[in-house]
Amino acid sequence: MAKKNTTSASARVENIEVDGERFRVTVDGDGATYDWLSGPNKDYGFSLSVQGPSRFTFPREFHVSQIKTFLADIDPATGYLPED
Repeated sequence: MAKKNTTSASARVENIEVDGERFRVTVDGDGATYDWLSGPNKDYGFSLSVQGPSRFTFPREFHVSQIKTFLADIDPATGYLPED
């Protein structure tokens, strides 16, 4: 899914490598955006937000888990998530 990059000045950005794939992770408030830098499709990745009464800290292990789940669902023939 293509994403617009609209981040605030307080956003935290980190590059993470998981299973040989590189991602730029941008945490902004209670949400995170994962840009698949080494993927076959430009501007592809995913994002998520956490609902709740307090800010979520998004530990590194959380990001790794989310990325592993995303990569496991990718169709190797297309480099995209399958259509439902």
